[in-house]
Amino acid sequence: MAVATISGLTVRYGNKTAVDGLTVEIPEGCVGLLGPNGAGKTTLLKTLLGFLKPTSGSGEVLGYNVATDGLKLRQKIGLMPEIDCHIPGMNAVTFVAYCGEMSGMPAAQALRRAHETLQYCRLGEARYRDLETYSTGMKQKVKLAQALVHGPKLLFLDEPTNGLDPDGRDEMLNLVRDVSHAKGLNVIVSSHLMPDIERTCDSVVVMRSGKMVRQGSITELRALDAVQWSVDLRTPSPQFQAAMEAEGATLITNAGSHYRFEFKKSPTEDIGSLLFAIAIRSNAQIRGFERASRSLEDVFMEAIS
Repeated sequence: MAVATISGLTVRYGNKTAVDGLTVEIPEGCVGLLGPNGAGKTTLLKTLLGFLKPTSGSGEVLGYNVATDGLKLRQKIGLMPEIDCHIPGMNAVTFVAYCGEMSGMPAAQALRRAHETLQYCRLGEARYRDLETYSTGMKQKVKLAQALVHGPKLLFLDEPTNGLDPDGRDEMLNLVRDVSHAKGLNVIVSSHLMPDIERTCDSVVVMRSGKMVRQGSITELRALDAVQWSVDLRTPSPQFQAAMEAEGATLITNAGSHYRFEFKKSPTEDIGSLLFAIAIRSNAQIRGFERASRSLEDVFMEAIS
């Protein structure tokens, strides 16, 4: 089932078109929203939250119309924005509880949920500290906590690992993975970091110039039409390359002693036997080989080029 259905959606700022006739269904699960700067990702999220009115077209999120049901939408959606959203002078539990009340929760329930979400986000011991004293990683966790406090049906995460060191990034990605896969919450992650998307998401939507240019599960998008193999040699060997090409392989990439070859069809003999036979004939030494697949970055670059 789709958590969002968008049909011919266009959003303009004056004469500038930010989202251009976008038609897409966003499935349940954890979905990555990818695109270069200016692709329309942030505008799309604001429109799905009801903050921006479409110039034309339509959209529904969780069954609500994005043009007319903005308040109801925001009560069902949690937003972790890219920019800081903290209120100076507040401690974490007061701030998160206040966000819960703004979403329509009674004060006592919001306070109880604030303690629970801060504990879940690994901030239980620091929840009474003023937000100004928090590190960047702690502030990111507070943003996640305030997005979760009201028990949303859908979560928007805009660059959730922004500014984090490697340990903080790992911790945040583990939380995102747990929220989406262990807790069963639908999540849309907008990020320019391909490894983050690959680690947390099941599928992606790639945007360029306000349009969708690619969509699908990460597994499907990384699959190759032809058969490709990555081969690592001890040292570079033009003779090995030439012998592979004589067997019908096409060189895709070559970086030092690392080669990637494509076969239009699978070799009739065992690939290992073929590679080692060629290595013996060309006096090359194979350190390793494996079936190749596209990275998500390859998919992204193909989509926006």
